[in-house]
Amino acid sequence: MSELTEVETIAFGPLQIAFDQRVLRPRPWTAAQSGWAAELIAQAPAGPILELCAGAGQIGLLAVVGSGRRLVCVDVDPAACAFARRNARAAGLADLVEVREGAVDEVLGDDERFAVVIADPPWVRHSDVGRYPEDPLRAIDGGPDGVALARTCVDVARRHLRPDGSVLLQLGTAQQVDLLDTDGLTVAEIRAYPRGVLVRLDLA
Repeated sequence: MSELTEVETIAFGPLQIAFDQRVLRPRPWTAAQSGWAAELIAQAPAGPILELCAGAGQIGLLAVVGSGRRLVCVDVDPAACAFARRNARAAGLADLVEVREGAVDEVLGDDERFAVVIADPPWVRHSDVGRYPEDPLRAIDGGPDGVALARTCVDVARRHLRPDGSVLLQLGTAQQVDLLDTDGLTVAEIRAYPRGVLVRLDLA
């Protein structure tokens, strides 16, 4: 970690999550994604869990606490990956968590399959990112319609999800779901919150 950045910690459920200004500040409401994911994990087929666009790792870490499941966290940002590893160690999950640095569609093997895929891609439209000057641009810029990277996450999930597994995706609005290519997947449920929505996708 650079000594020029001030590391903060925030409570995220029972976890203490470290981050700095290079990484998106953990949003308390997104613990709902962890909670829903934990429910899915408890009923999911055997296998590891995948978190795409993991940031500091808090959503995936909270989802797998106590489950005994392996977690693979993926993020393109080196600082985010360093914090995800640090937070896994602090949570006592270092032996179960692997952090991979790189594009979400480039770091998985063709034969890798996951029981649950969690994704928190940037979902702010590029034209609106100026409204959030405190947030790292890479962590919030979802392209012209806000779902550029979400589309990639859905495609990755479709190719790497185990039968009877589920995808849990975070977006800004329910309307953004209609902008995704969900071919081969079924939109099973959408839950709305004041600051975003969670979408469960299952294999069709």
